[in-house]
Amino acid sequence: MGKNDRFNHDELFTSFIRENKENFYRLAYSYVKNSEDALDILQDAIHKAIVSIDSLQDIKMLKSWFYRIVVNTSLDFLRKHKRVSIVDAETMEYISSGSEDHYENIDLERALDQLTPEYKSIIVLRFFEDLKIEEVADVLNENVNTIKTRLYKALKLLRVELNDEIIKGAN
Repeated sequence: MGKNDRFNHDELFTSFIRENKENFYRLAYSYVKNSEDALDILQDAIHKAIVSIDSLQDIKMLKSWFYRIVVNTSLDFLRKHKRVSIVDAETMEYISSGSEDHYENIDLERALDQLTPEYKSIIVLRFFEDLKIEEVADVLNENVNTIKTRLYKALKLLRVELNDEIIKGAN
């Protein structure tokens, strides 16, 4: 990669991050449920991306490449810290005052938290980040058919979990 190519990649990456920072923050937050940790994850993911930008063969893959970094950094954080964070009211208000595609349904959020990371990642990327199945497969470094199967299973699990929540709420 020549000097001009490197400059163009850096410039594209910088504008890409600026334009999508809320999405990346929301994605990290969906894993850790803590604004400071989500910001740390995002900062760490950006650093990892800058260090390894030369490994990006095709700039058209920037979106899925960076989403993969954010997901992996979030999962690494969870593995290292193995803890559950309680969200304070101010943080929840800040998050919910964001764009229109935030988590509005507390039962849905609770149900999502019950899923294993492999299922939760698929649901969040597909429905909250609005990625296509092929993009989800690329981000998670999986076969498209594997993602379809896991998506079906995750939706089935969510349906069961949400039904349990509704039944508990009625009592």
